[in-house]
Amino acid sequence: MSKQLTVDDFQQSLNGHVATKGDEIQDKYGPHIGWNELLNVLEDRSVVRYPCEITFDAAALQEGEVAHPLAKGEKPEEGFTICVHPFFATQLSSVPHLVLYQLVLVNYGDFASTDDAETFASHALGLSKEDYYKALCGLADQIES
Repeated sequence: MSKQLTVDDFQQSLNGHVATKGDEIQDKYGPHIGWNELLNVLEDRSVVRYPCEITFDAAALQEGEVAHPLAKGEKPEEGFTICVHPFFATQLSSVPHLVLYQLVLVNYGDFASTDDAETFASHALGLSKEDYYKALCGLADQIES
């Protein structure tokens, strides 16, 4: 008799998968993921399922948001525009922290949680989850002040 998978089983499985994908990015493009490495990551279909481009535009962002992916069409294959708050256009070294978080939504849609996004980005950047979260909050705080 086979065991039915629960939502918790699926969530644990997805979190392990995104950790592995983050590690792949770190192994392939690290140890430091800066702006140029991020652009290469976005072109790599083994870790980013759909085409993505970055734009520095806050029009589509909700209050307090620093970045968000927008679908370019009805199908994910049509690609995404990752809107990043224009404040960060002069801080390109910070942009990977913001964009890597969003890539979990691009790759997995609504199935992904904030925990999955933090896991993926922290592994990709080679940081502990706690250090990544602190850095992300620090970046978000810059536009709120």
